Order: sequence, then structure tokens, then C-alpha cells
Amino acid sequence: QLQLVESGGGLVQPGGSLRLSCAASGFTLNYFGIGWFRQAPGKEREGVSCITGSGGSTYYADSVKGRFTISRDNAKNTVYLQMNSLKPEDTAVYYCAAGSRWFAVTVSPSEYDYWGKGTQVTVSS
Repeated sequence: QLQLVESGGGLVQPGGSLRLSCAASGFTLNYFGIGWFRQAPGKEREGVSCITGSGGSTYYADSVKGRFTISRDNAKNTVYLQMNSLKPEDTAVYYCAAGSRWFAVTVSPSEYDYWGKGTQVTVSS
């Protein structure tokens, strides 16, 4: 069974950090591009970051550029999203997704084939 599982979410104060993990089971992430998306209550889903299968190319939304870093460890079949200098507006459910067009640098949801169930990130004092 092909599955993506996010972890690492939680409650953090403004200015704090979290590292999200996206672990795959049932398939090898090497051949997939991975995207991170988030959705806050009452808002549309937003593409936050993505990384190609080789890890050679990445993308960041303007809202997170300079604060978030995406990386992958293919040996562990896991992709990470390091989030620093968190702001209350980063509060959302964060999802990872895998797309078979491993070379594509895109956060268009239609390009992704498999989705995790999400992890909640809350930034509040």
C-alpha cells in the first residue's frame, strides 16, 4: 500500500522552529518529486515548497522564502521541511505529496499523485 505520513507538527511560539518529516512506505521516493502544501481554516490550499527527485532543484513560496528549507534523504525514504522563524500566519495543516514527474519544479496540486493526511502546525504565544 502506497502511503505518505507526515510528522513533526505541534504548537510553537512565534520565532520558533519545527521540522516536518514526510515518510513514504510502499514506494521509493527517489523517483518522485515531493511537495509541501498547507491549508489554514477558511483559506485555500497553498503550495509551500517542493523538491525534485534528485534533490537538485527546489522551490519556495514567497511567504516562506528564507525561513523554510526543504531537503530529502532518499536512503531514509523521507523528505523534510525545516521551518524557522515561524509566524502566526504559518498556522495550518501541512501536507506532503509525491508526484511521478520527478523532475518537475511545481506546487500545482494536480501534478501530485499521492498525498499524506497532514500534520497540524500552530504558531501562537
